[in-house]
Amino acid sequence: AGFVPPIAGIPIGVIVAIVCYYSIVLMKTKLKFDDSLDVFAVHGVGGIWGALATGIFASSAISGTPGLLEGNTPQMLTQFIGVVAVAAFAFAATWVLGKLVDVTVGLRVGQVDETVGLDLSQHGERAYGGLLR
Repeated sequence: AGFVPPIAGIPIGVIVAIVCYYSIVLMKTKLKFDDSLDVFAVHGVGGIWGALATGIFASSAISGTPGLLEGNTPQMLTQFIGVVAVAAFAFAATWVLGKLVDVTVGLRVGQVDETVGLDLSQHGERAYGGLLR
């Protein structure tokens, strides 16, 4: 909002839907990523596309800064640097917080809890009312 015209939302949305769908498929089938909510495939990959798409579709009539489609090629480098900077910050912050949790309360549950499942071992009930077995 504030950088691209509303009509640009159509190609941005269509492309992000396709890219996120195939990111989920790739991460689950080929990479065997254990991401039960597909958080990275949806929000990470979708956010990366959104940031890059802003550099493509930005309109000088809306934001004063033209995008790639208006001939401002350097804007793509700016968007790419932003993506890399945010990814580096997110990785570093996640690593630090993960280490902090690991040394205080631990990141893993016991083998029995992991095998039985946390819904049953921690909450005393089965997920989805026992419909999935």
